[in-house]
Formats: sequence, structure tokens, C-alpha cells
Amino acid sequence: MPTRKQRRRQEKSRRHEYEYVYVDGEGNEVPVDPEEVRPEKKNGRVDTRAPAAKGAPARGRRGQRVIEPPSWRRALKRAAIWAPLLVVAMMLINRNVSALQWATSALFLVAFFIPISYFTDSMAYRMYRKRVDRDATPKTR
Repeated sequence: MPTRKQRRRQEKSRRHEYEYVYVDGEGNEVPVDPEEVRPEKKNGRVDTRAPAAKGAPARGRRGQRVIEPPSWRRALKRAAIWAPLLVVAMMLINRNVSALQWATSALFLVAFFIPISYFTDSMAYRMYRKRVDRDATPKTR
């Protein structure tokens, strides 16, 4: 964070008007087009942000991600992705146990994972619907 003295110097340098010129290859000063200079704001500060595209919807802090309703098919696909990883983890964790025992424990975990996955999808979807409905309702005050 700049000191008070540094801030005063920066403010002083911003108060003065400067003339912008280019120096070409021969050393001649060429004036700058007014369109190339950044426009000033009403309060005297320079606007450094890029201009917004016309017609583009304004996005808030959060992205406009659409969450689909929960489905058992998606939960099964997710379990199919994680099942091999769970089997390998059971093999590495339970080295002293027979293959049948770690396979059954991995199968039990996958069977437990499917409803949990569906439940988390349904919670995420409910929260998304609440947020969309809240943003869609007109605010009256």
C-alpha cells in the first residue's frame, strides 16, 4: 500500500493535463487521435475498463450455469466412473484380504454411492431452482 506522500504525488500527477504524442522513426512528434486516448469519467478519473459489448447480457458474479434435474441414469454413470477407482483403492488398502472380500466391499461402496449421488444432485437442483425463481421475481420496494 502506498504511503500518504506517494498517494499525494500520484494524485498530483493525475490532476495535470498532458498532451499525448507519438514519436515516429525520424524523431518527429505526431499528435495522437482523440479516439485512441482513453476517455475520462465524469469525476475526472480515467476509465480503464473495456467497453461492454452492446446487446450482451450482463453477467453477475456467478456464471450462468444451468443445473439439470437429478436423474438415476446420471447417478449410475457417475458410479460407473468411480467404481474402478474404488476397486483399486480397496485393493491397495486391503492388501491382506482376499479378492472376494475387497470386491464385495467395493461393490457395497458403489451401491451406497449411487443414492448419495442422486441425493446431492437433487439438493443442488433445488438450490438452483430457488435461486432462479428468486432472481426471476420482480423486486418491489
